[in-house]
Amino acid sequence: MDCSSITLAGITMDCAPSLGGIKRVWLTQYKEGLATLDAEGGKIASFGEATWYEYQFRKGTGSLTSTLTVDETAGTNYVTNELALIFTKMETAKRMEIAAMSVGHLCAVVEDSNGKYWFLGYDDYVSASAGTGVTGTAKGDQNAYTITLSTDSESYPYELAEAAIESLS
Repeated sequence: MDCSSITLAGITMDCAPSLGGIKRVWLTQYKEGLATLDAEGGKIASFGEATWYEYQFRKGTGSLTSTLTVDETAGTNYVTNELALIFTKMETAKRMEIAAMSVGHLCAVVEDSNGKYWFLGYDDYVSASAGTGVTGTAKGDQNAYTITLSTDSESYPYELAEAAIESLS
């Protein structure tokens, strides 16, 4: 890409509330070309054929973190996206689902607390990078499975357009 062709537009201050956290996640098997960008390349306009599975969890137990890494000397620039989820109460069905997630090549959609939907897996699959199961020691301690799903991508996650959101159900 020619560096002189970059166009800046500025960012105005947004006075609306901005809430942290995520509400829900959907996963599907990774397929190259699953998502199509809109004409401006800003949002995911649609998905190809896929079966999406919804994952629910307690409030305050999931997050999506995107970290930009730039190495000017090497000429590299990429974003590491990490989706961390906690599923409370260890039990067989959850253990088996976590095990499947830990070996799969996936795509993910994340609904954040602001009602925005974000897609992971546009240019490479999402896969497990960490996980735990913990019983705790005291009665009030957490009993749960955790899993972190990660991908290194060319971009921060893409937001979904309305038509793509509707195709999740």
